[in-house]
Amino acid sequence: MTNLKFVENVKADITEDIVYMMCPMHLLKLQDTIKTAQPGQVIEIITDYDGALDDIPKWCEQHNQEFIGVEEDDESFKFYIRRLN
Repeated sequence: MTNLKFVENVKADITEDIVYMMCPMHLLKLQDTIKTAQPGQVIEIITDYDGALDDIPKWCEQHNQEFIGVEEDDESFKFYIRRLN
């Protein structure tokens, strides 16, 4: 598993709630949202898919985007990504 950074109270500019959507929607939605975000904006992806804990940080690294961290509660994960370019 990727080395995760857990965060709290991150302010997102764009939120995508994909709870209950099947894999690979977390990556497809992130890819679509990055295209519409402006550089510097923070995207929040909310999902209940635990595979995203590994997938999203790797995706950010491969696509030169900043993985800020993840916040976890009893029902979902909130991933925060900053668009760099």
